[in-house]
Amino acid sequence: MNDLEIRQHDRHALREGYGPAVRRFEIASILAYALAMAWLLVDIAPRIGTNPFLALSALMLGFVAADFLSGFVHWTADTWGTPEWPIIGRALIRPFREHHVDQKEITRHDFVETNGNNCFISLPVAVGAALLPDGTAWFFLAAMTFSICLSIMGTNQFHKWAHMDAPPRYVRMLQRASLILPPDHHAVHHTAPYAKYYCITVGWLNEALFRLRFFQTLEKLITRVSGLIPREDDIGKRAALVVAQQPPPPLPELPKIVLPSIDLPDVSGRPVAKSD
Repeated sequence: MNDLEIRQHDRHALREGYGPAVRRFEIASILAYALAMAWLLVDIAPRIGTNPFLALSALMLGFVAADFLSGFVHWTADTWGTPEWPIIGRALIRPFREHHVDQKEITRHDFVETNGNNCFISLPVAVGAALLPDGTAWFFLAAMTFSICLSIMGTNQFHKWAHMDAPPRYVRMLQRASLILPPDHHAVHHTAPYAKYYCITVGWLNEALFRLRFFQTLEKLITRVSGLIPREDDIGKRAALVVAQQPPPPLPELPKIVLPSIDLPDVSGRPVAKSD
Protein backbone atom coordinates (compact mmCIF):
# COMPACT_ATOMS: atom_id res chain seq x y z
CA MET A 1 0.00 0.00 0.00
CA ASN A 2 2.97 2.37 0.48
CA ASP A 3 3.52 2.46 -3.31
CA LEU A 4 -0.01 3.61 -4.18
CA GLU A 5 0.79 7.35 -3.94
CA ILE A 6 -2.39 7.97 -1.99
CA ARG A 7 -3.46 11.60 -2.31
CA GLN A 8 -6.03 12.75 0.25
CA HIS A 9 -7.68 16.08 1.02
CA ASP A 10 -5.95 18.61 3.24
CA ARG A 11 -7.24 18.11 6.77
CA HIS A 12 -7.38 21.86 7.47
CA ALA A 13 -9.55 22.42 4.41
CA LEU A 14 -11.86 19.62 5.49
CA ARG A 15 -12.13 21.10 8.99
CA GLU A 16 -13.11 24.46 7.52
CA GLY A 17 -16.04 22.70 5.87
CA TYR A 18 -17.69 22.45 9.30
CA GLY A 19 -19.36 25.83 9.36
CA PRO A 20 -22.25 27.45 11.26
CA ALA A 21 -24.84 26.17 8.76
CA VAL A 22 -23.73 22.56 9.31
CA ARG A 23 -23.78 23.14 13.08
CA ARG A 24 -27.36 24.44 13.02
CA PHE A 25 -28.38 21.54 10.79
CA GLU A 26 -26.96 19.04 13.33
CA ILE A 27 -28.68 20.69 16.29
CA ALA A 28 -32.01 20.63 14.47
CA SER A 29 -31.46 16.96 13.57
CA ILE A 30 -30.77 16.00 17.22
CA LEU A 31 -33.88 17.79 18.49
CA ALA A 32 -36.13 16.30 15.82
CA TYR A 33 -34.62 12.84 16.40
CA ALA A 34 -35.30 13.06 20.15
CA LEU A 35 -38.95 13.95 19.54
CA ALA A 36 -39.39 11.15 16.99
CA MET A 37 -37.79 8.53 19.27
CA ALA A 38 -39.93 9.65 22.23
CA TRP A 39 -43.03 9.31 20.05
CA LEU A 40 -41.94 5.82 18.95
CA LEU A 41 -41.14 4.73 22.53
CA VAL A 42 -44.53 5.88 23.81
CA ASP A 43 -46.11 3.85 21.02
CA ILE A 44 -44.29 0.56 21.71
CA ALA A 45 -43.78 0.76 25.51
CA PRO A 46 -47.23 -0.63 26.52
CA ARG A 47 -46.75 -3.66 24.25
CA ILE A 48 -43.26 -4.46 25.54
CA GLY A 49 -44.70 -5.60 28.88
CA THR A 50 -47.20 -7.96 27.23
CA ASN A 51 -44.67 -9.36 24.70
CA PRO A 52 -41.30 -9.29 26.54
CA PHE A 53 -39.61 -12.11 24.62
CA LEU A 54 -40.80 -10.81 21.27
CA ALA A 55 -39.56 -7.34 22.21
CA LEU A 56 -36.18 -8.67 23.38
CA SER A 57 -35.63 -10.59 20.15
CA ALA A 58 -36.60 -7.50 18.13
CA LEU A 59 -34.18 -5.32 20.12
CA MET A 60 -31.30 -7.77 19.64
CA LEU A 61 -31.98 -8.15 15.93
CA GLY A 62 -32.09 -4.38 15.64
CA PHE A 63 -28.67 -4.08 17.30
CA VAL A 64 -27.13 -6.46 14.75
CA ALA A 65 -28.95 -4.73 11.90
CA ALA A 66 -27.54 -1.40 13.10
CA ASP A 67 -24.02 -2.81 12.82
CA PHE A 68 -24.70 -3.68 9.19
CA LEU A 69 -26.30 -0.31 8.44
CA SER A 70 -23.40 1.54 10.05
CA GLY A 71 -21.08 -0.37 7.72
CA PHE A 72 -23.21 0.34 4.68
CA VAL A 73 -23.40 4.08 5.35
CA HIS A 74 -19.68 4.19 6.22
CA TRP A 75 -18.79 2.35 3.01
CA THR A 76 -21.01 4.68 0.96
CA ALA A 77 -19.48 7.84 2.44
CA ASP A 78 -15.92 6.50 2.15
CA THR A 79 -16.26 5.19 -1.38
CA TRP A 80 -18.48 7.53 -3.40
CA GLY A 81 -19.10 11.23 -3.74
CA THR A 82 -17.16 14.29 -2.62
CA PRO A 83 -17.26 16.69 0.35
CA GLU A 84 -18.12 19.48 -2.09
CA TRP A 85 -21.63 18.12 -2.64
CA PRO A 86 -24.32 20.34 -1.04
CA ILE A 87 -25.79 19.18 2.30
CA ILE A 88 -24.88 15.46 2.05
CA GLY A 89 -21.29 16.21 1.06
CA ARG A 90 -20.65 18.70 3.83
CA ALA A 91 -22.70 17.02 6.56
CA LEU A 92 -21.99 13.32 5.88
CA ILE A 93 -19.12 12.71 3.46
CA ARG A 94 -16.77 15.41 4.77
CA PRO A 95 -16.46 13.96 8.33
CA PHE A 96 -15.47 10.55 6.97
CA ARG A 97 -12.83 12.01 4.66
CA GLU A 98 -11.51 14.17 7.50
CA HIS A 99 -11.36 11.12 9.73
CA HIS A 100 -9.02 9.31 7.33
CA VAL A 101 -6.46 12.11 7.40
CA ASP A 102 -6.83 12.91 11.13
CA GLN A 103 -8.10 9.98 13.17
CA LYS A 104 -7.96 11.88 16.45
CA GLU A 105 -10.15 14.75 15.26
CA ILE A 106 -13.26 12.77 16.19
CA THR A 107 -12.08 12.67 19.82
CA ARG A 108 -12.23 16.49 19.87
CA HIS A 109 -15.84 16.64 18.64
CA ASP A 110 -18.53 17.62 21.12
CA PHE A 111 -21.88 15.85 21.47
CA VAL A 112 -23.53 17.77 18.63
CA GLU A 113 -20.80 17.22 16.06
CA THR A 114 -20.37 13.58 17.09
CA ASN A 115 -24.02 12.58 16.87
CA GLY A 116 -25.78 15.09 14.62
CA ASN A 117 -25.22 13.16 11.37
CA ASN A 118 -26.60 9.88 12.68
CA CYS A 119 -29.65 11.61 14.16
CA PHE A 120 -30.41 13.07 10.74
CA ILE A 121 -30.11 9.65 9.08
CA SER A 122 -32.30 7.94 11.71
CA LEU A 123 -35.00 10.62 11.86
CA PRO A 124 -37.22 9.57 8.91
CA VAL A 125 -36.87 5.90 9.89
CA ALA A 126 -38.06 6.57 13.45
CA VAL A 127 -41.01 8.62 12.21
CA GLY A 128 -41.98 5.86 9.79
CA ALA A 129 -41.88 3.26 12.57
CA ALA A 130 -44.07 5.42 14.82
CA LEU A 131 -46.71 5.51 12.08
CA LEU A 132 -46.94 1.71 11.73
CA PRO A 133 -50.37 0.16 12.42
CA ASP A 134 -51.20 -2.16 15.32
CA GLY A 135 -50.50 -5.87 15.19
CA THR A 136 -47.90 -8.33 16.43
CA ALA A 137 -45.78 -8.26 13.29
CA TRP A 138 -45.92 -4.46 13.14
CA PHE A 139 -44.95 -4.26 16.83
CA PHE A 140 -41.92 -6.45 16.16
CA LEU A 141 -40.90 -4.21 13.27
CA ALA A 142 -41.42 -1.05 15.32
CA ALA A 143 -39.40 -2.41 18.27
CA MET A 144 -36.61 -3.54 15.96
CA THR A 145 -36.59 -0.11 14.29
CA PHE A 146 -36.39 1.60 17.69
CA SER A 147 -33.34 -0.54 18.51
CA ILE A 148 -31.76 0.22 15.12
CA CYS A 149 -32.23 3.98 15.49
CA LEU A 150 -30.98 3.99 19.07
CA SER A 151 -27.91 1.93 18.15
CA ILE A 152 -27.19 4.07 15.09
CA MET A 153 -27.39 7.16 17.26
CA GLY A 154 -24.76 5.62 19.55
CA THR A 155 -22.54 4.44 16.70
CA ASN A 156 -20.47 7.60 16.34
CA GLN A 157 -20.03 7.73 20.11
CA PHE A 158 -18.73 4.14 20.06
CA HIS A 159 -16.52 5.12 17.13
CA LYS A 160 -15.20 8.13 19.05
CA TRP A 161 -14.39 5.99 22.10
CA ALA A 162 -12.49 3.53 19.87
CA HIS A 163 -10.09 6.35 18.99
CA MET A 164 -9.65 7.79 22.48
CA ASP A 165 -6.36 7.13 24.25
CA ALA A 166 -8.03 6.90 27.67
CA PRO A 167 -11.78 6.26 27.43
CA PRO A 168 -13.80 5.85 30.65
CA ARG A 169 -13.37 2.61 32.55
CA TYR A 170 -16.87 1.33 31.79
CA VAL A 171 -16.22 1.96 28.09
CA ARG A 172 -13.04 -0.14 28.18
CA MET A 173 -15.02 -2.96 29.80
CA LEU A 174 -17.63 -2.86 27.03
CA GLN A 175 -14.88 -2.76 24.39
CA ARG A 176 -13.09 -5.78 25.86
CA ALA A 177 -16.39 -7.65 25.90
CA SER A 178 -16.94 -6.65 22.22
CA LEU A 179 -20.30 -5.10 23.10
CA ILE A 180 -19.23 -1.86 21.44
CA LEU A 181 -16.55 -1.23 18.79
CA PRO A 182 -13.10 -2.37 20.09
CA PRO A 183 -10.11 -0.15 19.16
CA ASP A 184 -7.86 -2.95 17.86
CA HIS A 185 -10.67 -4.29 15.68
CA HIS A 186 -11.41 -0.87 14.20
CA ALA A 187 -7.70 -0.26 13.55
CA VAL A 188 -7.98 -2.74 10.64
CA HIS A 189 -10.11 -0.20 8.77
CA HIS A 190 -7.52 2.53 9.19
CA THR A 191 -4.93 0.61 7.22
CA ALA A 192 -4.55 2.17 3.74
CA PRO A 193 -6.50 2.11 1.45
CA TYR A 194 -9.32 2.03 4.03
CA ALA A 195 -11.28 -0.54 2.04
CA LYS A 196 -12.61 -3.00 4.63
CA TYR A 197 -14.11 -3.36 8.12
CA TYR A 198 -16.66 -0.58 7.69
CA CYS A 199 -19.10 -1.63 10.47
CA ILE A 200 -18.53 0.70 13.43
CA THR A 201 -21.38 0.01 15.86
CA VAL A 202 -19.86 -3.15 17.28
CA GLY A 203 -18.00 -4.70 14.34
CA TRP A 204 -19.48 -8.19 14.63
CA LEU A 205 -20.25 -8.38 10.88
CA ASN A 206 -16.96 -7.02 9.54
CA GLU A 207 -15.07 -10.24 8.92
CA ALA A 208 -18.10 -12.02 7.44
CA LEU A 209 -18.87 -9.16 5.03
CA PHE A 210 -15.22 -8.94 4.01
CA ARG A 211 -14.84 -12.66 3.36
CA LEU A 212 -18.14 -12.80 1.49
CA ARG A 213 -16.90 -9.93 -0.73
CA PHE A 214 -20.08 -7.99 -0.04
CA PHE A 215 -18.83 -4.44 -0.51
CA GLN A 216 -16.28 -5.47 -3.14
CA THR A 217 -19.06 -6.95 -5.26
CA LEU A 218 -21.22 -3.83 -4.87
CA GLU A 219 -18.30 -1.66 -5.98
CA LYS A 220 -17.74 -3.71 -9.13
CA LEU A 221 -21.44 -3.62 -10.00
CA ILE A 222 -21.67 0.15 -9.53
CA THR A 223 -18.48 0.71 -11.55
CA ARG A 224 -19.78 -1.50 -14.37
CA VAL A 225 -23.09 0.39 -14.53
CA SER A 226 -21.88 3.95 -13.92
CA GLY A 227 -18.18 3.98 -14.77
CA LEU A 228 -17.39 5.61 -11.40
CA ILE A 229 -14.15 4.65 -9.66
CA PRO A 230 -14.57 3.79 -5.96
CA ARG A 231 -12.54 5.96 -3.53
CA GLU A 232 -11.24 8.20 -6.33
CA ASP A 233 -12.06 11.37 -4.39
CA ASP A 234 -10.63 10.01 -1.12
CA ILE A 235 -7.25 8.54 -2.15
CA GLY A 236 -6.69 9.80 -5.71
CA LYS A 237 -7.44 8.27 -9.10
CA ARG A 238 -4.23 6.23 -9.49
CA ALA A 239 -4.46 4.60 -6.07
CA ALA A 240 -8.20 4.03 -6.51
CA LEU A 241 -7.63 2.22 -9.81
CA VAL A 242 -5.00 -0.03 -8.25
CA VAL A 243 -7.28 -0.91 -5.35
CA ALA A 244 -10.24 -1.53 -7.67
CA GLN A 245 -8.17 -4.00 -9.71
CA GLN A 246 -7.00 -6.01 -6.73
CA PRO A 247 -8.25 -9.60 -6.58
CA PRO A 248 -11.04 -10.24 -4.08
CA PRO A 249 -10.18 -11.73 -0.69
CA PRO A 250 -10.23 -15.53 -0.48
CA LEU A 251 -13.43 -17.14 0.64
CA PRO A 252 -13.19 -18.87 4.02
CA GLU A 253 -12.51 -22.58 3.99
CA LEU A 254 -15.15 -24.78 5.53
CA PRO A 255 -13.87 -26.56 8.62
CA LYS A 256 -13.07 -30.22 8.13
CA ILE A 257 -15.06 -32.53 10.34
CA VAL A 258 -13.17 -35.62 11.47
CA LEU A 259 -15.37 -38.20 13.13
CA PRO A 260 -13.71 -40.37 15.76
CA SER A 261 -13.56 -44.10 15.11
CA ILE A 262 -15.93 -46.10 17.28
CA ASP A 263 -15.52 -49.80 18.02
CA LEU A 264 -18.99 -51.31 17.93
CA PRO A 265 -19.65 -54.47 19.95
CA ASP A 266 -20.12 -57.72 18.02
CA VAL A 267 -23.59 -59.00 18.82
CA SER A 268 -22.65 -62.46 17.53
CA GLY A 269 -20.10 -62.93 20.31
CA ARG A 270 -17.14 -63.21 17.93
CA PRO A 271 -14.18 -60.78 18.37
CA VAL A 272 -14.12 -57.86 15.94
CA ALA A 273 -10.84 -56.83 14.36
CA LYS A 274 -9.97 -53.21 15.12
CA SER A 275 -9.23 -50.89 12.21
CA ASP A 276 -5.92 -49.06 12.02
